[in-house]
Amino acid sequence: MKVFFDLFPVILFFIGFKLYDIFIATGIAIGATIALIIYSKIRHGKVEKMLMVNGIIISVLGGITLLLHDKTFIMWKPTVLYWLLAAVLIISNVFFKKNLIQQMMGKMLNPPAPTWTTLNMAWVAFLVVMGFLNLYIAYNFSEDTWVNFKLFGVTSIMFVFMMAQVLILKDYLIEPSETTEDTQKDA
Repeated sequence: MKVFFDLFPVILFFIGFKLYDIFIATGIAIGATIALIIYSKIRHGKVEKMLMVNGIIISVLGGITLLLHDKTFIMWKPTVLYWLLAAVLIISNVFFKKNLIQQMMGKMLNPPAPTWTTLNMAWVAFLVVMGFLNLYIAYNFSEDTWVNFKLFGVTSIMFVFMMAQVLILKDYLIEPSETTEDTQKDA
């Protein structure tokens, strides 16, 4: 369900583009992202930082796209987001000695300390490459190809990257503890 929640604006952008054009799609994506922020605040009482950052970036770059009627800005949006995330991962690790990947995944994995550093750097490299790949597709292929890549290509590449991590790190997975319900069944 969380994956659909995260992809909701991208899916609506894709539909808006296929039915209308990139400018209508941009407006739809901005609206969908703002709606998700509002929904998250009402439903959970808070908004995840990643959703808020994405909301700011799409509102600014999407807004400039609509204001200037120039698709370049919305096409840069994924790259800006990827590179910003890569910078945050590096800066937090190098200057603040906080490994954000470890903080996010620490309840699921228990690898040795150097593995966390490697995993953090793998994410940094992945995000930097994804930023360049987005620009390569945006500037060397049609708008339609870029939009298809944005939904299907990025989602597929992200899935493969995460599955590779699961396979590599499977020996460090933390077993979920038994729930009270399982304990009661045994009694």
